Amino acid sequence: MPQLSTADHSVSPPRVMVPRDYNAAHDLIQRNLQAGRAGKTAFIDDAGQYTYGELAERVNRFGNVLTGLGLEQEARVMLCLLDTIDFPTAFLGSIQAGIVPIAANTLLTAGDYDFMLGDSRASALIVSEALWPQFEGIVGKHKHLKHVIVSGSDAKGKLRFADLMAKASAQFEPAPTTADDMCFWLYSSGSTGTPKGTVHLHSHLIQTAELYARGVLGIREDDLVFSAAKLFFAYGLGNGMTFPMAVGATAVLMAERPTPQSVFKRLRDHKPTIFYGVPTLYAALLASPELPKREDLRMRVATSAGEALPADIGKRWTEHFGTEILDGIGSTEMLHIFLSNRPGEVRYGTTGKAVPGYAIRLIGEAGQPVTKGEIGELQINGPTSAILYWNNREKSRHTFMGEWTRSGDKYIETEDGYYHYCGRSDDMLKVSGIYVSPFEVEGALMTHEAVLEAAVVAHADTDELIKPKAYVVLKPGIEASDALADQLKQHVKDKLAPYKYPRWLDFVGELPKTATGKIQRFKLR
Repeated sequence: MPQLSTADHSVSPPRVMVPRDYNAAHDLIQRNLQAGRAGKTAFIDDAGQYTYGELAERVNRFGNVLTGLGLEQEARVMLCLLDTIDFPTAFLGSIQAGIVPIAANTLLTAGDYDFMLGDSRASALIVSEALWPQFEGIVGKHKHLKHVIVSGSDAKGKLRFADLMAKASAQFEPAPTTADDMCFWLYSSGSTGTPKGTVHLHSHLIQTAELYARGVLGIREDDLVFSAAKLFFAYGLGNGMTFPMAVGATAVLMAERPTPQSVFKRLRDHKPTIFYGVPTLYAALLASPELPKREDLRMRVATSAGEALPADIGKRWTEHFGTEILDGIGSTEMLHIFLSNRPGEVRYGTTGKAVPGYAIRLIGEAGQPVTKGEIGELQINGPTSAILYWNNREKSRHTFMGEWTRSGDKYIETEDGYYHYCGRSDDMLKVSGIYVSPFEVEGALMTHEAVLEAAVVAHADTDELIKPKAYVVLKPGIEASDALADQLKQHVKDKLAPYKYPRWLDFVGELPKTATGKIQRFKLR
């Protein structure tokens, strides 16, 4: 029988002990049952509430579903599921059976899913009924895909999730996995091109919960959490599943897309104490006419990741709600946040300091460590780094360098140890021989009252010299004009060194983004 992990939080960094014989799903379930929380609500979705005891039974049933279909340990299954109780059921049920779930972005195209099914050689697909049209024309092409299970009322002629669950036994013996076994995959969000299958181990989920969620965020058993970032996203997977389960808290799941209306409804109806968002959403929430009053909510802390949070958004959020946004950076490769602001020590405009248990270094173009105040590429040493990109040896070697993992992000460290985001390595501009951070220019634009969102990329002038170009989304009701464009350029000149201002400025209705809210600047370039 796999053993449970333990953690000592009396030391810094916390000492997390993950035994060799270990199953991540078994740990997350059993720690709650052993603590007497079988009757406590674990998840609330759009259809109802589910206790930890009911979740344990569902996870056992799904393990039996997969093994009953003939899937063996180390087989792979793709999950393309909306955020309902069926996601943690299928994800944890697979892991408990020693089967490897691949959580897929629910907003992709049929071509993307076709690539993922072929690349992963998944033996089974578990898909929400609403997402089935994207798969209908491609599932027959993949000889490794033996079973299709549909979550919803209409199984479209395939196996129906609820029917299989009803017939399965509620008793299940967890697979004899180890801490270093392949546990699950996440395909990278594709902010820089083709998605990559990122492979994580059984030990990784609980490490992120102990080091970041408990050690920095301070999540507690009495918390009610709501993540606008979806469970298929590395950030959302921790926020909405691993973190609350690690401490016996309760999570609210939302199947629909996170708009200001849908998010405010959950914040008002359920009154979560922890809210997880992304910068784009925070900007939209603050600009919404439906913005609730501080006293209407019960929020004690919020977090942001996916992209760096503009300082102006953080300050306006705190002024309105009286709660801090803990801006941090994580990645699919590191699973969750490894660099973050701390409660009571937030410095907006920075990404904070290293999460205890992770080491950070900044490396210059020649491969040498840079001094404080100089721009360098952020690299991370920590216990949750993925082991490889599936079927991609070249990029694996480039990213995973022994104990260190390359982030592809450029940062500056201040004298007192705070890290300032400068942009993606491939987004950086060199103007007149000097590095310019697109994020810095975007942040300056965002402080103008007319601007909702901004993205800055490199653009060549008539002499083939690189200068900044800005794409700007205006707030509702504001008209684009040449006069406003000139005003915004001057606004940046007033806030930054003059050479950093955008020489060109295009007004657009929206910016290209990944489903996780990251701006795809390569598309703008």
